[in-house]
Amino acid sequence: MGAHYCAVCRQTTFVGKGHIYGKSHQSRLRVVLLKFLEKVKEARRTLKKPQVEKFDGTQHKETFWCYCCGLEVERNVTDGNMSVLHGGLIEHMVTPEHRRNTHKFWWENKAETKFRDKFIFTEEESERFKTEVAKALESFVEEEDEFIKQQADHIRAQEMHRQEVLQSLSEREAEPELLNGSRGTNTSAGNAVRSGFTPQGSNRPAGSEDDDGPWSAAGQGLTFIGYQDSSNGGNVHTGAVPPWLQDDPLEGSSGTAAHAQIGPSLQDFLKHKEQEKLRKLPPNRVGANFDHSSHTDANWLPSFGRVWNSGRRWQSR
Repeated sequence: MGAHYCAVCRQTTFVGKGHIYGKSHQSRLRVVLLKFLEKVKEARRTLKKPQVEKFDGTQHKETFWCYCCGLEVERNVTDGNMSVLHGGLIEHMVTPEHRRNTHKFWWENKAETKFRDKFIFTEEESERFKTEVAKALESFVEEEDEFIKQQADHIRAQEMHRQEVLQSLSEREAEPELLNGSRGTNTSAGNAVRSGFTPQGSNRPAGSEDDDGPWSAAGQGLTFIGYQDSSNGGNVHTGAVPPWLQDDPLEGSSGTAAHAQIGPSLQDFLKHKEQEKLRKLPPNRVGANFDHSSHTDANWLPSFGRVWNSGRRWQSR
C-alpha cells in the first residue's frame, strides 16, 4: 500500500484508502460537515428575504472554504457600494462544478448520503433568490435616497443657524462703534472746555485749577471719585506697597499686631528629622552612646581603646 494524503484529516497515511473507513477519519469528517452545514443554513435563510447592506470592507470581504471543491470562495456579492449577504455562497453552490465535486467528495470520503443534497442549491432556488434580491436592492436604494435627503436638510439647517449666529455677532460688533461715535462728541466738548470755554452763567474763569477735577474726567468719558488716602496703609488697591516689595512683610498693614509663629521652628524640625533617621538604626551599634560633649584640641590623633561613652583612650593615662 502506498502513501495516501487525506485532505479532511490533513495528514498522510500509509494504509492506503482504508484510512477513510477508520473511526478517526469519520469523526473528523462529521465535525467538518457540521461546521460547513451551519454556513449553508445561514445562507438558506436569506433565500426568501435577502439582506442588502452598505459596503463595509472590514465585514463584507469575507471568504469561506468549500471542502467539496477545495476552493476559497467569497461569501458575499458586492459592487463597492452595496453588498448582498451570502450571495457569493449561493452562486457558487448552484454551479454544475460544485455539484460534481460534491458527489465526488461524498464518494471519496464515504460520508452519509442524507446530508449531500443540503450542500447543493437548485436552479429554482437561485432564480427565486435573484428575484428577491432585485426587490431588496430597489428598497435599499430608496432608503439611501431618503437618508441622503435627510442629511441634506440637516446640513442646510446647520448652515442657516451658522448664518444667523454670524449675523447676530456682526450686529453686536456694530453697537460699540455707535457708542464710540457718541463718546467722540463728548471728548470734543471736553476739549473745548479745557481750551477756555466756560458754561454760560458760571463765574469760574477758564483755565482755573478746578478744571483738573470733574471737568477733566468728563472730557475722557470717566467719573472722578476722588483721591484715595493710603497714609494709613491698606492693600494694593488703595495704593499700599505690595508685601513682596516690602522689607518687613508687616509694613503697610492696617495696624494689626504680628501674629505669633505657629508650629515648630526650622531648627526644631531639622533636629526632629535627624532623630527620626537615628531611630531606624540598631540601638546597640558601635558609637551609639558616643560622648559628643568631650572636647579635644586641633592636634589630636586617633587613639581608640577606651569605652566610647566615657572619652578618649589618652584621657585615662
